Amino acid sequence: MLAAVRTFAAVLTAACLAAGAWAQDGPRRIDITQGNLQPMPIAVPNFLGDDSREEKIGADIATVISNNLARSALFAPKDPASFIERIRDADVQPRFADWRLINAEVLLVGKADVTAENRLQVSFRLWDVFGQQQLVGLRFETTPENWRRIAHQVSDRIYERLTGEQGYFDTRIVFIAESGDKLQRVKRLAIMDQDGANPVFLTNGEHLVLTPRFSPTSQQITFLSYASGRPQVYLFNIETGRQEILGDFPGMTFAPRFSPDGAQVLMTLEQNGNSDVWVMDLRTRQRRQLTSAPAIDTSPSMAPDGRQIVFNSDRGGSPQIYVMNADGSNVRRITFGEGRYSTPVWSPRGDLIAFTKQLRGQFYIGVIRPDGTGERIIADGYQIEGPTWSPNGRVIMYQSETRGVGGRAEVRSVDLTGFNERRVPTPGDASDPAWSPLLD
Repeated sequence: MLAAVRTFAAVLTAACLAAGAWAQDGPRRIDITQGNLQPMPIAVPNFLGDDSREEKIGADIATVISNNLARSALFAPKDPASFIERIRDADVQPRFADWRLINAEVLLVGKADVTAENRLQVSFRLWDVFGQQQLVGLRFETTPENWRRIAHQVSDRIYERLTGEQGYFDTRIVFIAESGDKLQRVKRLAIMDQDGANPVFLTNGEHLVLTPRFSPTSQQITFLSYASGRPQVYLFNIETGRQEILGDFPGMTFAPRFSPDGAQVLMTLEQNGNSDVWVMDLRTRQRRQLTSAPAIDTSPSMAPDGRQIVFNSDRGGSPQIYVMNADGSNVRRITFGEGRYSTPVWSPRGDLIAFTKQLRGQFYIGVIRPDGTGERIIADGYQIEGPTWSPNGRVIMYQSETRGVGGRAEVRSVDLTGFNERRVPTPGDASDPAWSPLLD
């Protein structure tokens, strides 16, 4: 199991081949802040190879890249059956007229080489079809079994070059894999690529686990477990498989989340029927209480700059979203609409807070600015909740449950504009997704 996980962490090296400037009449820069935009047509032929093994790897890499770009809804990969030119040399300038005829704005060509030392080298060039020049070219090196990771890295480079923003394909999702009868549910901690590939179970299902969250700076996960007989926050090291209880608190602890620098964990501590927000320093294991209202204060999430914390509280009579300074001072309520608000989480960009909302039996995923303005619903459905942000702050995943006796728990994603809602493939039922930062 751990060996499978370690394949994600293989070192990638990249050397720039060449990068042309934007042509005046080149492909448009994609504005990802606009909803329902026309996706950019891109041609992605199979990457070349000198033998059958390399050709297979090259075809697989091209497929993953095409699927990544298509799922973003910002790109429209062309049907390979429409290709006129057959790429024979990835280092030779293509016949641009052939690609203009099929209305491809950009063209990706690449090659996969397996060296005598059994190292995989993948090079690619992204061409501006109408401007007739190269936009970016890179070479990656890793082990052959880590080809999928390279495909995600190439996808990120394309996304970044054509949108001007960081990609999010070379990431993982930690989640709760669910199985068994609804009344005797087995829940295991699991991890997979952002596209649902390479799923790996991290726990055996012997104890109930919930709400996993990634560290932004290390190969660690924090989550809630009932292994001790009561809810407690644990740390899990992805590389070693080691897990430990985070502190010996006198009551139940839950709703953990790392600080942006990975040095602290925010959590909720319940004592004598009252729940408050606490923070623990992971180096010293010292802890501090941040809220003390006679209410349920839970689901803390720290702003990217570390200066503020958003949390959920019913101190006003119903669950609403509040923001306070990182030391617990200056608490202010930011939601005043109808319904019950929960699971707030700060965007990595710092400009928005995502949340779950319940109103008249319906569930919603929404976003709001930290000052309480601009509330906007981006998804609705039956029992959807628990938003988690992509590392570039442009896509949100959340859990959903389909209706009916045989309804299943699943993970879905939606972009920040509220368009492009999709189901994320998982091995069976899944809940509580949490998105990793970009991998190193």
